[in-house]
Amino acid sequence: MSPLLYYALPAVGCYVTLSIFFLRWPRLLHTPRVRAFCPRLGAHRGGSGERLENTLEAMENAMAQRAELLELDCELTRDGVVVVSHDENLLRQSGLNRNVGSLDFKDLPLYKEKLEVYFSPGHFAHGSDRHMVRLEDLFRRFPRTPMSVEVKRENEELIHKIAGLVRRFNRNEITIWASEKNSVMKKCKAANPEMPFSFTKCRGLWLLLLYYLGLLPFTPIPERFLLSFLPTIINRTYFPFSYSWMNQLAAVVSKWFIMRKSLIRHLEERGIQVIFWCLNEESDFEVAFSLGATGVMTDYPTALRRYLDNHGSATRTSEASARPPRRTRPPARPGEVRPCAHAQPTRTAPSPDARSLPPSHAPGELRGLR
Repeated sequence: MSPLLYYALPAVGCYVTLSIFFLRWPRLLHTPRVRAFCPRLGAHRGGSGERLENTLEAMENAMAQRAELLELDCELTRDGVVVVSHDENLLRQSGLNRNVGSLDFKDLPLYKEKLEVYFSPGHFAHGSDRHMVRLEDLFRRFPRTPMSVEVKRENEELIHKIAGLVRRFNRNEITIWASEKNSVMKKCKAANPEMPFSFTKCRGLWLLLLYYLGLLPFTPIPERFLLSFLPTIINRTYFPFSYSWMNQLAAVVSKWFIMRKSLIRHLEERGIQVIFWCLNEESDFEVAFSLGATGVMTDYPTALRRYLDNHGSATRTSEASARPPRRTRPPARPGEVRPCAHAQPTRTAPSPDARSLPPSHAPGELRGLR
């Protein structure tokens, strides 16, 4: 044996052993972050499968199902009003081919009478409320409800206005910065560094690289949330590519790389909450919670609430494997913010006028491209 191998092999073996050890017990190296809230039920675009997306009616419907996180996107109007809108261009949502930034708030068009649910192709949401809503109005209506605010573009005025509204309504601890782009997230953190923030796309890939190199246990992580798609929805309800074979390949590869219980457990042990989006079927709820995720983002809060109430003990068992035991507390009131707790499940009847929920599909069933 060469002298190099003589010293290298024991060093590599020691490194691998320490990496595996601290991956399983990261609290020996890192103090877990204190969680201001622990969302199991997140409403994507306010629950865009049951009401028109991002409307006040959608948010009210989600809160009726005891949603613990409202997910939304923001744009800025010509007169400087921060509005809740997923798209910069209004064509899909209203039929008007104009950008939000080219209109004053009072001139914004109504939403269409029905909108297709992006993550449930072929299903449409309806609602009596067709008005776009200001972010300020949501903060005023739900003052203590956690929200994830996504910013898609490098609009410094928009970012600073969001940061100012968060400070004004004293929501620093319960409003999450979200963006796919590093450049946008850098500006968001500079505008309000007190707000928790999630992984960007590049940072998420960096996280996976650290995990597979064995360096993750030794690396500081400033993010508080990992908002990730669940690989099992690719080519069923999520079609990131134009070609079916590419979606099938992406589903296989991402499933192998992302769906790792040891990774999710490590993040949870360090106080980094993992939330999978955008899941609309019970089989996907089951997969997410079995992996140890904190919560799920859905377009159908009624369906997820029913699942959580019917499987409360199972989901709490998954959470308990990655979190320290806490004292039991009474069930939270709608909109109340509290640290993670394993409250007893309570039955909630579906909203009497809730829109049709997506039909269940057998695992692996393929649908045509959107």
